[in-house]
Amino acid sequence: MGSIMIRCPATKRAIATGIEMDLAKFQRTAVFFSRSYCPHCRTHHEWFARDAWIEETTPQDATEAA
Repeated sequence: MGSIMIRCPATKRAIATGIEMDLAKFQRTAVFFSRSYCPHCRTHHEWFARDAWIEETTPQDATEAA
């Protein structure tokens, strides 16, 4: 399982969209469009799935977040 990520067009920094999905399901998903809030430039960015990627979380990441 991982987080769908996009890139802020203003700062070029990665943004977690708040959507969790496994890579296989993401690759099978039909093209979709969404909006996500950007904490870097404090605005909403509109994006298509083709502009996004999955950042996989590891068990170590989950442990460190707790």
